[in-house]
Amino acid sequence: MKSLSLGFHKLRTLDIAVLSLLLALGLIIDRFTVGTKSIQIGFGFVIIALASYLYGPVWASAVAALSDIIGTLISGGVYNPGFTISAILGAAIYGLFFYNQEITWTKVIVSQLIIAVFVNTVLNTLWLTLMYNTPFIALLPARLLKEIIVTPLQIAIIYFVFNSAQFERIKNKLIG
Repeated sequence: MKSLSLGFHKLRTLDIAVLSLLLALGLIIDRFTVGTKSIQIGFGFVIIALASYLYGPVWASAVAALSDIIGTLISGGVYNPGFTISAILGAAIYGLFFYNQEITWTKVIVSQLIIAVFVNTVLNTLWLTLMYNTPFIALLPARLLKEIIVTPLQIAIIYFVFNSAQFERIKNKLIG
C-alpha cells in the first residue's frame, strides 16, 4: 500500500483518506455554531480531538490549520492567521494528551482546560482585539463566561465520544 511520511507518523492511503474525511466533516460541523459574532459555540473540537487521537499532534494540526483556512474562505470571513495558530495549538495540545494514550477523565479535563484558558480565552481574545480594535479587557468577561459554560460540556462530549462502543469499533477498523 502506498504511504506518505514527511518525517512524521507514516500515513497509508487509508489514513490520508480518513484525515481528508475528518477535514471535510470538520468544515461541515463548524458551519453549525450557536452564539454571537464574538462568542460562538461549535462542535468542530470533536473532529480535531479525533484526528489528534488517531494521527497525533502533527497531522491533527495540519487538519486544524486547513480547516481554519478553508473554513474562512468558504464563509467569506476575514482571514486572521492568529486563529490558524490557535487551531494548530489546540490540535497539538489534544495530540499530546490523546495520541497513543488511554483517554481518561484527567487527560480530557487537563487538555481542555489548557485549551480553554490559554488558546480560547487568552489567544483568541487577543486576535479579536487586534481584528476589531477593541480593548482586550472589554472582551475578556464575555469570553471567560463562554469558556466557563462551554468547557464542561466539551469535556463531557470528548470523554464520552472516546469511550463509546461505536468509537472503539471505528478505531479498531482504522488502526487495527
